[in-house]
Amino acid sequence: MKMTDRIKRNMQPDKPMTLISLRLPDHVIEDLKEVAPSLGFGGYQALIRAYISNGLRKHLAEREAQRANDSTVEEFSQRLIAHGVPEQAIQEAVAEMKAAR
Repeated sequence: MKMTDRIKRNMQPDKPMTLISLRLPDHVIEDLKEVAPSLGFGGYQALIRAYISNGLRKHLAEREAQRANDSTVEEFSQRLIAHGVPEQAIQEAVAEMKAAR
């Protein structure tokens, strides 16, 4: 799903919710209850949802950026091949680039 579609879905006011059971250490719950009001949350469960949503959005954005980057590298590689650059040289350069990250 595209990030823009995810954003539109997330902006809907009456999103369906699913009840889950999650075991967390007592001290984590205590800390969440302590911190939630200072961050503007009415309760610790809303804070947990916010933490999950923020982390998930971050990882989804990183994944989408990686896919776009991979697509750009692939397109660039194909253009180099069309201009006569040996495919082996391109593959080695891409592998070196990825290893350097």
